[in-house]
Amino acid sequence: MRALVTGVAGFIGSTLARRLLEEGASVVGVDSLTDYYDRALKRRNATDMQARGLLFLAEDLLRLDLKPLLEGIDVVFHLAGQPGVRASWGNDFERYTERNVLATQTLLEAVRAQASPPRVVYASSSSVYGDAPQYPTRENDLPRPVSPYGVSKLAAEHLVTLYGLQFGIQTVSLRYFTVYGPRQRPDMAFSRFIDAALNQQPITVYGDGKQVRDFTYVDDVVQANLLAASASLSPGEVMNISGGSSVTVRDTIRLLEEIHGAPVPVRFEPRVVGDAQRTGGSNERAKASLGWRPTVSIAEGLSREYAYFAERRRDRS
Repeated sequence: MRALVTGVAGFIGSTLARRLLEEGASVVGVDSLTDYYDRALKRRNATDMQARGLLFLAEDLLRLDLKPLLEGIDVVFHLAGQPGVRASWGNDFERYTERNVLATQTLLEAVRAQASPPRVVYASSSSVYGDAPQYPTRENDLPRPVSPYGVSKLAAEHLVTLYGLQFGIQTVSLRYFTVYGPRQRPDMAFSRFIDAALNQQPITVYGDGKQVRDFTYVDDVVQANLLAASASLSPGEVMNISGGSSVTVRDTIRLLEEIHGAPVPVRFEPRVVGDAQRTGGSNERAKASLGWRPTVSIAEGLSREYAYFAERRRDRS
C-alpha cells in the first residue's frame, strides 16, 4: 500500500502512520505544524516517523501542489484539520473554514483529477451530532452540531460524501467518538487530567462532570482506518467509530485516581458553550461493513495512556 496521511504529526495521524510503516506500507505524510498546541510535540512525532521511513512534508494543504503528490497513492487518510470546540467561536472560525472545509475540498479536487483516484478515508467527528435526540446515535440520525467546530466537520464530511457520490471516488467518513491514548493532544481531557495528577495539581473540569462521553482508544481508531482502506464499500459511506465506553467525566476521574493510586483534587469551571452533554454512538454499521469492533476498555486504555505520560515525565527528569 502507498498511503498519504494528512495531519500526520498529530495524535491520531502519527499513531496511524506508525502502524502503516510497521506493516510495510509506503507512507507520505503532510502536516502544516500549526500552533494550536506546542509544535515541538508534532515535530517529535514527525522526526520519530521519519526515522521509520516516513516521507514528511511540513506543508499546508491549501498551498501545496497536491496533484503530483497523489500520483501512485492508493489511499488518502485525511486527518488534517483544526480541532477544538472552545476556540471555534468568534473570529477564529475563519481557521476552521479554511483548515476543515476548504482544505478538504481542495484535497478532493486533487483526488478527482487523478487518472486512478485513490480512496479517501476522512476523519469526521461525533461533534456533528451535537446533543442527539437518542442514544446510541445512529448514522441516519439528523446531525445538529452545537459548536462551529462541529459545523465545520459536518460540512467537510458532506463534501467527502458528495465527491464520492458524484464522481465515483471511493470515499468513507469515520465519525470518531472521543479518541484517547498515548500521544494524545495536551488540550484534551485525559491528557490534562493525567498531567494534573502527575504534577499534584487540581484537575480542571468544565461543567459539572456529569457529561457522558463515548471513549474510543486510539489503536481501535487506527484499526478502523486500516479496514476502511480496503473494505468493499459504496462511495460516500459514513459510519460511527465508537468505543462503547460511555461513562461520565466524574467516573473517569475516579478511575484515574485508582490508576494513580491517590486522590486527585478537582476544580469545576463553567460549562463550555457548544460542549455536548452526551455522546454515544452505535457501531453496528462499522461492525457489519468493516468487521470492526473496539477491543480496548476504558480501564485498560486509560491505564496505557497514564503509563505513557508517566514514562515521558520520568525521561524528562
